[in-house]
Amino acid sequence: MATPNDLHFQEFEEAAELLSADPGASTLSMSASNTKTTTTAAAAAAGRGEDVKLDLSEDEEGQEESSELLGGQKPAGGFWTFEYYQSFFNVDTVQVLDRVKGSVMPLPGRNFIKHHLRSNPDLYGPFWICVTLVFSVAISGNLSTFLSEMGNPAYHYRPQFHRVTIAAVVIFLYAWLVPIGLWGFLTWRQGAERQIGGYSFLETVCVYGYSLFIYIPTSVLWIIPFEWLRWTLILVAMAISGSVLVLTFWPVVRDDTKVTAVATVVTIVVLHTLLAIGCKMYFFQTAVHVPASATTIPPIHVTLSPKSH
Repeated sequence: MATPNDLHFQEFEEAAELLSADPGASTLSMSASNTKTTTTAAAAAAGRGEDVKLDLSEDEEGQEESSELLGGQKPAGGFWTFEYYQSFFNVDTVQVLDRVKGSVMPLPGRNFIKHHLRSNPDLYGPFWICVTLVFSVAISGNLSTFLSEMGNPAYHYRPQFHRVTIAAVVIFLYAWLVPIGLWGFLTWRQGAERQIGGYSFLETVCVYGYSLFIYIPTSVLWIIPFEWLRWTLILVAMAISGSVLVLTFWPVVRDDTKVTAVATVVTIVVLHTLLAIGCKMYFFQTAVHVPASATTIPPIHVTLSPKSH
C-alpha cells in the first residue's frame, strides 16, 4: 500500500511530465490531508448507508459569495454617471401604488416615511406625479374657462399654452425648493438640538411629491362650474395632503422647543395652502358677465314749418 508521501511524489512527477509536454497547461494540486479526511468521511457515511455529499472548502465558499455579491449588485458610480441616478428610480409598481394609497388615506399615528417608504425613497413617483399635475391643472383650467364663457358671443376660444409653463414652474419649484429649505432647517436644528431627529433629503422630497397626488383628481373635478363645489374640493384636498405632511414631520420637530415646533408645522401648512389656493385662483377663474348698459338715444324733435310762397 502506497503511503501519502509516495502519492504526493507521484503527483509531482505527473505534473512535471504534463508541463514538459504542454507548457501552457494548468495543474490542480490537492492536499493529502484534505483528501484523506474527505475520503474517510465519505467511507464512514457510505458504511452507515447515508448519502454522500461533498462540501466546498472555505476558500471556494468565500469566492462563491463574493462572486454572487459582485454579480447581484454593482457598485454605483459618481454623480455624473447614469447608474448613480438609476438607483433613485429603483421601485416597482406595487410600491408606487402603496405609496399613492398612503398619501390619499393618511391615518393618525402612521408616519408616511416609516410605513410606506421603509428606507427606500424614490423619485419615480414624485416626478410623474408632478408632471401629471402640471398637465391636469393646465388642461382643466382651459376647459373651465371655455365652459364658463360658453354662450358669450364676444368670447373666442384660444388655447392658453402658457399656462402649462406657469404650472410647471410653480409646481416643480414648490416640490423641490420647499423640501430643500425644510431639510436644511431640520438638519440645522438637528445639529443645535441633539435630541432632534431628521430625514434625508431624498425622503423629504419623496414625501412632498406623493402628497401632491390628491390634487390630480381634484383639479379634474374643478372643471365643474360651481364655486361652492370647487371650494369644498380644495378644502378636502388640503386637509388630506396637509395631514400627510403634518403626520410625517411632527414626530421630528415635536422634541424641539414648543415655539419652533409649532412654527415649523404652521409654515408647512401655510405654504401648502398657498399652492392650492393659488392654483385655483389663477387657473380656475370664474368669468363674471357684466350686462352691457343699454344706450338711450334721445328723441329727435323735428319741427316742420310751412313754407311761405
